[in-house]
Amino acid sequence: MKNTVNHEKNDKHEQILRAAIKTFARKGFYNTRISDIAKEANVADGTIYLYFKNKDILLVSLFEESMNQIIQMVNERLSSITDPIEQLRAFIKIHFELIKKDKFLAEVISVELRQSNKFIKEYKNIKFKEYLNIISGIIRDAQAKGLVAKHLMPGIIKRMVFGALDELTLIWVLAGDSKYSIEKLCKDAAEVLINGIAIKK
Repeated sequence: MKNTVNHEKNDKHEQILRAAIKTFARKGFYNTRISDIAKEANVADGTIYLYFKNKDILLVSLFEESMNQIIQMVNERLSSITDPIEQLRAFIKIHFELIKKDKFLAEVISVELRQSNKFIKEYKNIKFKEYLNIISGIIRDAQAKGLVAKHLMPGIIKRMVFGALDELTLIWVLAGDSKYSIEKLCKDAAEVLINGIAIKK
């Protein structure tokens, strides 16, 4: 009986998060009311508050849980690749695959998170840092194998890589495939970023 209750609770939690992602993407974070999310999730307004204290906490929660799933997926995919340059190429590909797979989530992460003062000022970004550290780990491995110049700082490169991917994500979210195909963005990003740091042989 207890397992059934926990399962139902987890399902409801996930149901609310998915509804929040869709609603934030469609209406914008500021214009979204808890009642809008409840309607999308097909639950009572009060049910939302059983799981999330307020709209900002809901936004942070969906970011953390989404990032946790993304990090697990990236680590699993990269674990079978030994060449760090190919790992970086795969990382970029996975990033864009996830964007194309869930445009609502991509829009929330690239656009709506920036609209929450609580997120910007108070959130410690633990999961985001973990995501960035996957990149810096790849760079350190590449440097150890003589594939990337050792004077380059992994901490700077990881932010440059993510900054480029984040900007391209924003462009695609706003313009869609009508202007830039996700495949073209992925190909060009990998070519520019990898050629920019790899040692020429």
